[in-house]
Amino acid sequence: MRWRSPVVLQLQLWLLAVSASSAALGVLAADLSKEPFTIRISCGSFDDVRTAPTNTLWYRDFGYTGGRFANATRPSFIIPPLKTLRYFPLSDGPENCYNINNVPNGHYQVRLFFALLDNPNLDSEPIFDVSVEGTLFSSLLLGWSSDDEKTFAEALVFVQDSSLSVCFHSTGHGDPSILSIEVLQIDDNAYNFGPPWGKGTVFRTAKRLKCGSGKPAFDEDLNGIRWGGDRFWLGLQTLSSSSDDQSISTENVIAETLLAPNFYPQSIYQSAIVGTDRQPSLSFEMDVTPNKNYSVWLHFAEIDNGVTAEEQRVFDVLINGDTAFKDVDIIRMTGECFTALVLNKTVAVSGTTLKIILQPVKGTRAIINAIEVFEIIPAEKKTLPQEVSALRTLKGSLGLPLRLGWNGDPCVPQQHPWSGVDCQFDNTKGNWIIDGLGLDNQGLKGVIPSDISKLQHLQNMDLSYNELNGSIPESLSELTLLQILNLNGNHLSGRVPASLGGRPLHRARFNFTDNAGLCGIPGLRECGPHLSVAVKIGMAFGVLLAILFLVVFAACWWKRQQNILRAKKLAAAREAPYAKSRTQYTRDVQMTKHQRTHESARSSNNESSPHLLS
Repeated sequence: MRWRSPVVLQLQLWLLAVSASSAALGVLAADLSKEPFTIRISCGSFDDVRTAPTNTLWYRDFGYTGGRFANATRPSFIIPPLKTLRYFPLSDGPENCYNINNVPNGHYQVRLFFALLDNPNLDSEPIFDVSVEGTLFSSLLLGWSSDDEKTFAEALVFVQDSSLSVCFHSTGHGDPSILSIEVLQIDDNAYNFGPPWGKGTVFRTAKRLKCGSGKPAFDEDLNGIRWGGDRFWLGLQTLSSSSDDQSISTENVIAETLLAPNFYPQSIYQSAIVGTDRQPSLSFEMDVTPNKNYSVWLHFAEIDNGVTAEEQRVFDVLINGDTAFKDVDIIRMTGECFTALVLNKTVAVSGTTLKIILQPVKGTRAIINAIEVFEIIPAEKKTLPQEVSALRTLKGSLGLPLRLGWNGDPCVPQQHPWSGVDCQFDNTKGNWIIDGLGLDNQGLKGVIPSDISKLQHLQNMDLSYNELNGSIPESLSELTLLQILNLNGNHLSGRVPASLGGRPLHRARFNFTDNAGLCGIPGLRECGPHLSVAVKIGMAFGVLLAILFLVVFAACWWKRQQNILRAKKLAAAREAPYAKSRTQYTRDVQMTKHQRTHESARSSNNESSPHLLS
């Protein structure tokens, strides 16, 4: 049994406490008997692709979002060897999203690689923002394509509704373009730093360095396991260009690696940067976003053959001038050499720089094996699902033009709400709600859907001067908070719902003018007898049946007359010779009878003549 110092025991107790708090949050450790959920998308590709050297599978880009396909120019050696991308012209809308469904709920590493259009006429790189699950976590600024670390963005996020959205938000400077998307399930407890860690936070990877080796690598290259994700480690031989740091390495096995919940591969501990006799301390500095919280993870293993016992290397760790860890003695804290030690500290940074100093206090020079820095971003609360559904129905019903976008979440990220949508945060519900719609003069066509009633918090709606038709749905009267309604200047018809007609008496302002077909309230024409929609449909159906009956009857009568006429003609044609023959026979018989009568009379006269004479 390996001996553990009191400090290590304290660390173990802390980890137990963290595990207990995680269980209270409903966060469970990974089931290592199962493979984690993984999906990699080769954006803009019509076919599945496999890439060397690990034969990694990238799925074809199908059914996720809008945009256009194009060939890609890879700006960095870090980027996967893929040949296509998807880009989003501003004419297709300012927000475009990949919506990936059937993602098991859990904790995920989401990584995006960016590329440039393979177009010789392209004279500038696009500048745009990226959000995951409604939370803005990356902004590509001018010059990103020439900086290896900025050609990709990575976030750790919880999926809670079996779907994941990644959105690209145009800033008006070029068309956003994306080469690939990776969604890699990791341990639900990964990078747990204690409160406020959990489903309410998103981790943005700001820096990940493998010290002492200039060769960058992914976890997969370093024989990591999949439950740790596939982290990219940028190789670093010196912490700063102005120092004369020294690199060391070992081939010895490093203990306490590949452990839950972070599953660090042992290779990151087999090299290190150490100070020199002339400069025994180590210093690292990086640019950060001011007024943010950062989670710093420092990795150590005593791999220097000259240090074999406690007290031979003791140093303090200072972050932005404050002592984060005091009297760090790796061998004392781990119990032996060649054993991994991970220290974590959350710091608030007010300026634009994060500076880490490892300052020796006893024995030899300072040492560091790897560094990870994450920006802690509060996860955005989403818009009420029923209101998002209502807006999407409205989008389809009104044939919203592509230039308006309306993709992703209407209200978040807060820097990029949907055009024409006013949002307000509801503290009682813990969600964003829609309280205004301004879509006037947009050339919209179609009908107002009855689902508009789901926007229960709507206070004003302006759809004036479009080309809307159909009637005003009765369900619109269910929007009891509605105070301003402008439907003027359209092609609406039918009776204005009575409840809407009376609303202006309660300080609401409704405008229905310039709709020739509307009726029923002051200022509009009078309506005829009011018939319900069901009655109108019944009457129309009855008239249609009557017309159909008349048409069928007329067709049958005409057909019958034609058949009778045709039969008479056929009969006449067949009977004509027989009738002529019979007429001639009758005439002959009559003539014969007449002749016989005369002959008989003549004979009688001849026989009686003598008697008369006598």
